[in-house]
Formats: sequence, structure tokens, C-alpha cells
Amino acid sequence: MDAEFKIILQLFLTVLLCGLIGFEREMKKRGAGLQTYSLVGLGSALFAVLTFHLRGDAAGGSIDPTHLIQAVATGIGFIGAGVVFRGEKHIEGLTTAAGLWVVSAIGIAVAMELYVEAVASTLLTLFVLVVFGFLERRVFDKG
Repeated sequence: MDAEFKIILQLFLTVLLCGLIGFEREMKKRGAGLQTYSLVGLGSALFAVLTFHLRGDAAGGSIDPTHLIQAVATGIGFIGAGVVFRGEKHIEGLTTAAGLWVVSAIGIAVAMELYVEAVASTLLTLFVLVVFGFLERRVFDKG
């Protein structure tokens, strides 16, 4: 398979997986949804693909990919901090921040060709958002 075609498929897979999580957030009428989650995952995957490309071609293999993960996690931390709001009696946006953090990791996993892990993480994230969200509303009376 042509390398560029493979990268394009990876980017599409990332958008699909992260879009599923964003779709769930849209269904719950959250501020960040389909577009935001898809773009965060896509950006993370693209940064990873670019890093791996530089590591293999332009830089002679001298780029440490763990620096990429650190940089993306830091950047997502800033985005996450921007969506968290503290009210008088509660904090809003923590789930959104955590979700954006997870989709960035899913994007990197896809770029690293860890497809099973990326799909499993997507399914686990949906499980947490749907099932645990239901439990929080019913058992702990969180609206």
C-alpha cells in the first residue's frame, strides 16, 4: 500500500473514531461535540504522522516520539483548561476535558498503527460516557 494512501486512511479512521465520541456528546447537547472531538483527534494523529515521517526520513531517526506524546498532552491540557468552569456549587467541563484528552490519545494510537487499541479505547470511552453517565444520573442524582 502506498505510504500516503495509508496515512490518509489513518486520518479518516481517526476522524471516524473520534467523531463517534463527539456524536455521543452532541446527542447529550454538550458544548464540544462532533466537530471538536474529530478535529482534536485529527490534529493529534497528524502531528504524530508528521513526527514519525521526520523521524524516519528528514531527521535520520533522531526524533524521540515520546516528545510528541508529551507535547500533544500538554497542548490538550491547555484546551481542557479552557473548557473547565467552576461554579458556586459545581465544576463543569471536566468530562469534556477528559474526552478531548482521550481522543488525542486515540489519534496518536491510530498514527502509531495501534488500530485494535484505538478501536478498543473508543468503545471503552463510549461505554464510560453512556453507561457510567446513566449511572451517575440515576444512582448519584447528577443531572
